[in-house]
Amino acid sequence: MGYLLGVDLGTSGTKTVLFDTVGNAICSKTIEYPLYQPANGWAEQDPADWWNATCDGIQYVITTSGIDASKISGVGLSGQMHGLVMLDRDGEVLRNSIIWCDQRTVKECQQMNEIIGEKRLIEITANPALTGFTAAKILWVQNNEPALYEKCAHILLPKDYIRYKLTGEFATEMSDASGMQLMDIPKRCWSDEILGKLNIDKSLLAKLYESPDVTGTVHRQAADLTGLCAGTIVVGGAADNSAAAVGTGVVRAGNAFTTIGTSGVIYAISDQVSIDLKGRVHTLCSAVPGKWTVMSCTLAAGLSLKWLRDTCCHEERIEAEKLGIDPYVVMDRLAAKVAVGAGGIIYLPYLMGERSPHPDPFCRGVFFGLSASHHRGNMIRAVMEGVAFSQLECNDVFKDMGVNVKNMIACGGGGRSSVWRQMLADLYDCSVSTINTDEGPAFGAAILAGVGAGIYDSVEAACDMLVIRKSIQQPNLAVQKQYEGYYKLYKKLYTDLQESFKYLSMLPK
Repeated sequence: MGYLLGVDLGTSGTKTVLFDTVGNAICSKTIEYPLYQPANGWAEQDPADWWNATCDGIQYVITTSGIDASKISGVGLSGQMHGLVMLDRDGEVLRNSIIWCDQRTVKECQQMNEIIGEKRLIEITANPALTGFTAAKILWVQNNEPALYEKCAHILLPKDYIRYKLTGEFATEMSDASGMQLMDIPKRCWSDEILGKLNIDKSLLAKLYESPDVTGTVHRQAADLTGLCAGTIVVGGAADNSAAAVGTGVVRAGNAFTTIGTSGVIYAISDQVSIDLKGRVHTLCSAVPGKWTVMSCTLAAGLSLKWLRDTCCHEERIEAEKLGIDPYVVMDRLAAKVAVGAGGIIYLPYLMGERSPHPDPFCRGVFFGLSASHHRGNMIRAVMEGVAFSQLECNDVFKDMGVNVKNMIACGGGGRSSVWRQMLADLYDCSVSTINTDEGPAFGAAILAGVGAGIYDSVEAACDMLVIRKSIQQPNLAVQKQYEGYYKLYKKLYTDLQESFKYLSMLPK
C-alpha cells in the first residue's frame, strides 16, 4: 500500500494529513501559530512558524502512523492565498509575511488603477484591484520599505515558501499565482504588461507550473527535519479553495461547491476563461490543468448565524447543553418549523460589508419586516434564507458569465444542515450533495500529489475513484416558486439602501 501526504497551510494553523492511495485518512495533525497585527487593519505571520508547523506535523503523522516513509509517494501543498513572502539572495526571509486579510493597501489599489486602468486590470488579471491580493502588498513595500525591497531577490506565496524549504526550488502553480494579480489569467502566464507598469522585476517571481506537475524533490536537510525520505516528489499543489475543489470532486464544468463557513464561497469550474468586468466575482486558474474557475465570496455567511446564536439564542444554547448537542442543531430544528419566507422577514447578510456580488465596504446587516408576532425561529430561518439568497445572487452572476452549475456540493459548517442544503437546492434549481470526506484542501493536495506520482491518470480520474457523493437533495419546484417574491425583494433592498449605507457610515459612532 502506498501513501500520499497533504499539507494545508492555513491562517490559524497547518494541517498535515497522511492518506492511503484509496483516499482513507490514516493520520492527521494540526499545529497552530499566531497572527500578528502591528497596526489597525494589518495582518502578518512569521514564515518560520509555518515551516516549524510543517516539520512537526509531518514528523507526527509519520511517527504516529508507524508507516515507512519510503512508502510516501508524493507530497502535495495547499495554502492560504495572496500572502507576500520576501527572501533575500541567500533565501532568508526579509520580513514577516503580509497575509491575505491585511487591509493596509488601499492607496496602492488606487495606484494600480491609475497606472494600469481599472478595465485593463480586470481584462488581464480577471479581478479588480483588491487590498487582499499580493500585487498591492508588493507596491506597499516599494512605497514604505524601499531599502528592504532593494534587498528582495525572491517573492513567494505562503505554501510556496514551504516548497522552497522542502526542495530548494522557487516554484509556484497556476491556481495560487492567479491570486497575486500579476498573471495574464486567459494566457496562464506572468503578465509582462502588469509587471512592467508596476516596476516589478519578473526575475523575482517563481517558475509557474500546473498543479499536478512535479516541482522538485525533498532535499537531505528537509528530510532530516521532517522524517520524509530525500527524493520524495513535491507537486505544485493548489490554493486553499482550489485544493478544496479537488478534494470535493469539483473538477469538471457544470460542477461547483458551496462552502458556508464564516464566509460563503461558491467555486465553479469552467472549460473557458470567463471574466466579470464589473468585478463582482473572481476568475482564477483552476488546479485542473487547462481549466479556470469562477469564485464568489460572501463575507458574513456562517458568521451571520453565529452572530445570531451568540446575541439572541441563549435559550437554544442552554437546551443544546442539556441535550449534549451543538446549538446549531437546535436552531436548525426551529428553522425547519418555519415556512418559506420566515414569516415575512428578509435578512441582508452584510455584517462585514460585502465582497460578492456587491463589492461594497459600507453596506451592513438588515432585518427587514420584523413585527411583534415574530420569534427567534423566524429570525433563524430569515438569516439562513438571507445567506442562501446571497449565494443565489452570486450564482446568477456565474450564469451571466456562461458558467452554469448542474451539480452542487455543500461543505463547511453550514453544509451539515439539511435545512440549509434544501434551501440551496430549491434556490439553485439543482441537486445539492455532501461527500464522503471532510479533509478538504489537504485531501485535494494529496490527490494532486498522486497524479504527479503517476498513481492516478489525471485529476478527474482520481476524483472519480476517490470522491463519493451522499445525502443528495433535489430541488422542490413548488417551494422554489414560493421563494421568487422574497428573492426579488431581497435584491431590491440592497439597491434601495445603497446610499443609506454610505450615509450611515459617515454618522458619528
